[in-house]
Amino acid sequence: MLSSRKMVKLYYDVASPYSWLAFEVLFRYRNVWNIDLKLKPVYLGGVIRGSGNRPPGVIPNKLLYMISDLTLLSQYFEVPMLQPKPDYEIDSLIPMRFVTVVAEKDKKGDMLVERVSRELWKRIWGTHQHITLPDSLTEAGLRAGLSGNEVEEILTLTKSQPIKDKLKSVTQEALEYKCFGLPFIVCHVNGKDKCFFGADRFELMAYFIGEKWMGPHPTNLTTTT
Repeated sequence: MLSSRKMVKLYYDVASPYSWLAFEVLFRYRNVWNIDLKLKPVYLGGVIRGSGNRPPGVIPNKLLYMISDLTLLSQYFEVPMLQPKPDYEIDSLIPMRFVTVVAEKDKKGDMLVERVSRELWKRIWGTHQHITLPDSLTEAGLRAGLSGNEVEEILTLTKSQPIKDKLKSVTQEALEYKCFGLPFIVCHVNGKDKCFFGADRFELMAYFIGEKWMGPHPTNLTTTT
């Protein structure tokens, strides 16, 4: 009997450092767990407004906790990132439209979306570079393996109505799951959906999908010599 694979959707925005952690962990587990991973780029600002939430940067105590929390999580998950700046607040609308174009054009099973998203996370959270300017997006795209002509076309398409509508649509899709922040992960198993918020729910997620959580680096534990 063939075992049915579980669908796992990751709703994320590169403005969210916690999304980067979830992203890397899910890619490490993609070939360990019996799952199909689907990347769902959304706009964090739309999620915050649509759910009635507030950005962490406007809540001093929450920002202080976030700085300490991310330092420890970065070490635990081995995802190198800098602490948020004291004035942490990022409008990621243009970068996420950029990612949305890549997602729409990607014919390699999310390979380019994975690379582009990771390069943007590296820039914003690894080196504190801006990611809203065309030159920065261009450099990220080139580092991800896109050609100069491809990047130019993507930058043009970020201004198109179909891409604006697509990003709004996927953001609304996340809100329909009662999303209130990112990362937001939706697991589909045997006709049932279960939602998980944040980068610290993997053990519970594994329980729901019938898999085993083996820590932040499963391949280190499953490799035999």
